[in-house]
Amino acid sequence: MTDTFVDHATFTVERILPGRPPRAFRFWSDFDLKRKWTSCHPDWTVLEDRFDFRIGGSEVVRWQTAEGEMRGFRAHYFDIEPGERIVYAYEMTLGTKRLSVSLATVVFAADGTQTRMTFTEQGVALDADAGLDMRASGTGSGFDRLIAVMEREQSPLHS
Repeated sequence: MTDTFVDHATFTVERILPGRPPRAFRFWSDFDLKRKWTSCHPDWTVLEDRFDFRIGGSEVVRWQTAEGEMRGFRAHYFDIEPGERIVYAYEMTLGTKRLSVSLATVVFAADGTQTRMTFTEQGVALDADAGLDMRASGTGSGFDRLIAVMEREQSPLHS
């Protein structure tokens, strides 16, 4: 019998985003807007990038790192309520090895003239190096990039 590694974690990250929920939702649902805040490794080569944002749709991104490693992200969208909620499951891979699998829920709620975004992830690391604690930290950094992009993209049309 082989030893298998399994580590479960649940974490929540909240951010106050500029603008109302329909605007915040667009930065998740529009391919070009989403890539402005999720493309965080400029030294990685994008090998595949597909985005089918609908219930039953999927998102696939594959990269080659500067060191030559193959990395992957594959998501499946289970529930989408425009301006309110997104529920999706995703996996992260290194080469052909699955590192982790997660269920993520993103909730958008009005908070005055802004949006309170609550992201909850229930994950399972399948590799000791997958680092779900690091994932929570990285997710928070990603949402800080989201805020910066939303602030740069301010316009009366999108508020």
